[in-house]
Formats: sequence, C-alpha cells, structure tokens
Amino acid sequence: MQRTFYKMHGIGNDYIYFDCFDRGLEEPEKVAVKLSDRHFSVGGDGIVLILPSEVADARMRMFNADGSEGKMCGNAIRCVGKYLAEMRGVKKDVLTVETLSGIKTLKLNRTGETVVSVTVDMGAPELSPARIPANFSGETVIAAPLEVGGRVYRVTCVSMGNPHCVVFGEDPDPLPLEKIGPQFETHPAFPERVNTEFVQVIARNELKIRVWERGSGETLACGTGACATAVAAVLNGYADKDSPITVSLRGGKLEIVYTGKTVFMTGPAAFAFKGEAEIQGD
Repeated sequence: MQRTFYKMHGIGNDYIYFDCFDRGLEEPEKVAVKLSDRHFSVGGDGIVLILPSEVADARMRMFNADGSEGKMCGNAIRCVGKYLAEMRGVKKDVLTVETLSGIKTLKLNRTGETVVSVTVDMGAPELSPARIPANFSGETVIAAPLEVGGRVYRVTCVSMGNPHCVVFGEDPDPLPLEKIGPQFETHPAFPERVNTEFVQVIARNELKIRVWERGSGETLACGTGACATAVAAVLNGYADKDSPITVSLRGGKLEIVYTGKTVFMTGPAAFAFKGEAEIQGD
C-alpha cells in the first residue's frame, strides 16, 4: 500500500517521517531497514513515527537504519515540532513531545508561519555509569582510560536518554571513523552499545565533532551527541555552565546551554521533500 512520508533533517541528520495520528505503521523496524537504504530506497538515518499521545501534544518513535529503536534523537524531535506546527497546524509556540526517554518541551522559534529553529529542553544528563549504562567504577566517568583497538583513549560518558562516549583530541576529520566507530559502539564497556563523539576544542565554548551513532554509523549531525559533548566539555573544564556552547558538526552548528541541571539545545529543522512509499502489509 502507498504511504505518504516526509523527508526532513536537522543539519543533515535525516529521517523519513510518517504521520501516524490517524493510521499506525506496521513493523516499523522492517520499514526502517528498507527505506533507509541510500542506494536502493529513499535513504536516511532511519524513520520517525509521529503519533498521538495521552500525556503530550504528540509522541515520537524513532528507528535507526538497522531497525533498532532509539529512545531519543535531538535533531529528529526538532523536526517533529516543525511538522506539528506547519503540517498539522498546531499554533502553540511551546509543545510537548513524548519519547522513550521522557516528555520533552520544545519552543518553536518562528518567522511568520515558518519554524526556523527549535529550542528543546533535553532534560538532565545522566552521569552515573550504571544508568548510562557503562561498565566503569565510580560515580562518574570523566577522562577515564579505555583501551579500544589497541589504543588507550580518555573517555567521558554521558547519557542524554541514550548512551554517549565523548573523546577529546585533535581534529577529528582525518580519523578513520568507519574503523574506529564500530570498535567503540560494540565495546564490552557498553552493554547497550554506545554513540561516540570525537571532539576537538577549537576555543572555550566552541567545539568541533564527528559522531558515530549506534545503529546508523557516521551521521552528519547528532543532537543528543552535541548535548552530551557540551556536558562533557563542562565536566572537563573546556566550557562553561549557563553559557552558549557552539558545537560544529559536519552538517552544521547547534547551540547548547548546560545549566548544571538541564540541557537546552537550539538548532534548525528543515523539510527536504514529500513522497510516497510502498509499505507491504500496511
């Protein structure tokens, strides 16, 4: 059966969005694998379902390109806010979206009827190793040694509703991420696999990163990854609390503020195109 989808992205982190307010989507994990293929299908980092919610303005489910379900995606949730405003006619400037990592509050920044950027209250970062989860001792994992692929890295671990391992070092552009990324993702230290950020400190409160996402590989941007990196930068003394931190990713820039209690992320959201896909069994 033909099903309408919207291709949207937050600074290059692209997903295929389905409006499921009136009709659900069967076997979304299989749909994600099929449609995410960039050579033989639509192409994307996964799919996102926009659903009704009993506790928020909408509910978001996201599935990675390998079919695994993610708990949260910062770039995707900004696109959900833009979709609700521009395609479903929601007039409110402050929305709530239910996710597997809790209810997130979005502030829509508009120019006329167009949502040009979205500020998301991403919630408090989780720093306890047991709750990230990460197999380290102690109350936090800050600049801790971790051997990966025969080399010892200093890692800082943060959960933003999904687990992140942040590595500070030189310019990440030359890194063979297709080799290093999977080694981190499947390392025994991370029982639920991990997203990994390779970070260069450009200046105080200014960071450059490349991201390897569990289940998707390298992506042009990762909202939760940018948030985790900003938190890690504060914890390691490279950035300041309560001050905008610019995180430059391959797809563009995000502005992050870590208050010590919560993390605010501001960035754009964009429509790429609308299409129809053949969904078997739908």
